[in-house]
Amino acid sequence: MSLTALILWALLALVVSVLATAAMRPNRFRVERSRALPAPATAVLAQLQDFRCWAAWSPWEAIDPSMQRSYSGAASGPGAVYAWTGQGKAGAGRMEILEAGSSRVLIRIDFFKPFRASNTVEFTLTAQAGSTQLHWAMYGPSPFVSKLMGLVFNMDRLIGRDFETGLANLQAVLEGGPPGKA
Repeated sequence: MSLTALILWALLALVVSVLATAAMRPNRFRVERSRALPAPATAVLAQLQDFRCWAAWSPWEAIDPSMQRSYSGAASGPGAVYAWTGQGKAGAGRMEILEAGSSRVLIRIDFFKPFRASNTVEFTLTAQAGSTQLHWAMYGPSPFVSKLMGLVFNMDRLIGRDFETGLANLQAVLEGGPPGKA
């Protein structure tokens, strides 16, 4: 067997190995973070249920200064819709609040650009003495391309970092200060 053939077989084995490893990754993903916020659950819920409030604390609002936003449906709570279109990393998408109660807000998030995906965002609130424990999760299907990208990029770390920034910003807003100071 020639050296060229041996190299080609080795490359083929490497590609098959990478593809097989990606295929064995979980079919669903979940990213979650939590933080104790110095406010009653009603104040936290007010920030979560009204998409117009998100501009003050969402970690993605500053990604693209030219991002176009639109609000439709209900003013807040179930049926409230927020859509965005931006350049580059901001992409385009839509969120709709499906459920909002005293301890949970459930949102469907659809990404259109730079990739298509539909996921669920869930905020769970637990009242504590003088504060609220807020748990922020996003979960959904993990198609093969996501599994393959997951071999190179740690999605939990990437998205989780954004969640941590958003929770810190939300804390700052609840404390009456500017985001990014918590």
